[in-house]
Amino acid sequence: MDRTVPTSGNEEINLYLRTYYSLLRSTREVQIKTLIEAHKRMRSALHVGADAPEPDLAAFTYCILRMPPCLDELDLVIMGQSEQVFAKHGFPDIESWPHVSAPGRRRRSFFDGKGTLAVYIASQSDIDDIVPILVAYQIERRKLRYRLNRAVVIALLQEIQAEDDGIPRDNKLINLARATEIPAEDLYRLSQIWQENTAVKLLDIAQNDQEIAIRSLAGSLIDYKRATRSWWKNVERKEPAISFEKRPVYFISSNTHSMTNLLSGFALQNEARIHDFIHTKGSAELQQEYRDILEQNVPSSRENFLYYALKKLEQADPAIRQERLAVEKQMGLARIPSEHAFDIEVQTIPLNRIRPSLMDPRLHVPNIHKLEDSEALIINIDYPLGMAAYQVLAEIARNVAEIRGVYIMGKAATLNGRIGDVMIPGVVHDEHSLNTYLFKNCFTAADVADYLVYGTVMDNQKAITVPGTFLQNEGYMSIFYQEGYTDMEMEAGPYLSSVYEMARPKRHPYNELVNLYNIPIPIGILHYASDTPFSKGKNLGAQNLSYFGMDPTYATMIAILRAILGHEIAQM
Repeated sequence: MDRTVPTSGNEEINLYLRTYYSLLRSTREVQIKTLIEAHKRMRSALHVGADAPEPDLAAFTYCILRMPPCLDELDLVIMGQSEQVFAKHGFPDIESWPHVSAPGRRRRSFFDGKGTLAVYIASQSDIDDIVPILVAYQIERRKLRYRLNRAVVIALLQEIQAEDDGIPRDNKLINLARATEIPAEDLYRLSQIWQENTAVKLLDIAQNDQEIAIRSLAGSLIDYKRATRSWWKNVERKEPAISFEKRPVYFISSNTHSMTNLLSGFALQNEARIHDFIHTKGSAELQQEYRDILEQNVPSSRENFLYYALKKLEQADPAIRQERLAVEKQMGLARIPSEHAFDIEVQTIPLNRIRPSLMDPRLHVPNIHKLEDSEALIINIDYPLGMAAYQVLAEIARNVAEIRGVYIMGKAATLNGRIGDVMIPGVVHDEHSLNTYLFKNCFTAADVADYLVYGTVMDNQKAITVPGTFLQNEGYMSIFYQEGYTDMEMEAGPYLSSVYEMARPKRHPYNELVNLYNIPIPIGILHYASDTPFSKGKNLGAQNLSYFGMDPTYATMIAILRAILGHEIAQM
């Protein structure tokens, strides 16, 4: 097989990969329908009902959450690494098109309003995500059209649109479920996403066929590296006061909210305003949870709850967000969004600007005052997808004085735990390079357990980095489970490939057992479970972590920041 095509230990998955990569070499668009049979043969664990006549609403919901709302208007999806790539292939002005985004994916995308979506991609992993999503959507939309294109259903949907703000409720929801033979809970979940557009979107599915095509504009490794270089140049341009080539760096891959909330203390300093918001505009559930926390009826963290409620307050009053950003800027925390390339935000903060009196009290470590003399920076990135992790860390490492630690916090599927559990691997098998990496994870269960309320921490785990969320099936998972792999995610392997090249004078190997125990910097990888794929059809399309997702997110970020602060103090 061409080494540029991701490989897998499962032949059905390999066939699917070979099929769409060979088609995407074409200079013309490829119809998604040509991939349907290969998709079905794969028997994806995320799309268990692909070959069944009944709609798989869990898979359909997963897809619509990870593509922009214009998904049902699309005829063509074009993928490119940078503005220059799009211009070179005849699309010179895509950024003048309206910007669109998806709730469940961070990709810079632009819709021309006439059926074409332009998407910036950072690596092959974006292709391995987008293509199966579009194929699964196409399969399930066809099934839904068969169920919805009936006179009684169309009449009921038109009535819901005219009389019920477009949202099926109560008896009409039950009647719609009976008429379509689709479970009411699945239709209700769709209505929670589409809201007042539910009846309109279901009518569109009932009355119109949709055929989507896809085209990849460029696919060379150089194109991806050039896009990554452009992404980092934007960071350097936006932060001219920071001499990155002279500053040691602690690298974090996580999200854009947990680190800043913990370090800035903004929510904790504004608890009175959050308190007023909860009691005047918060939902009954929000009010009850806050009351239970204050009265110590539940073990939930007060600080975590305030971070969650702050997001709700900012949604209600955008001026609060601007106030928070101003406070972050005063403490030296910079946010750099990407431009003209893939969508990965960067945050930087000098350790000597951290104010211990304001930060979350769970971060206090001995001798923290010594950080006043530190020259080190934290660089936190909004975690990338798959192979983009390799590109991004390699680019940062080339452009800073030194990397003093690599810390990864991310979501994973668990084969032996529950949603909300935290897994700490010491072995990672990477399906991109086919390497199995052995390394000393600087975290143990004890580093996280004190801050985790609802889940369980499991260290000494074995993780597998998969090429895509759809690109796994029960046979594939069972083989790895028998070998003790219980943690399935998408970034650890590419990150460790980059770490290898930071410490070795050559490119990372291929299909080898790689010992990273003597790497001279701390490596910390923490995964929290967001899926349980052995529970068929139970994925983040069928549910979400909601407030309780704050528990593992903040427990892992507290462990990461305590490790960084402690390590830097020891260095000094």
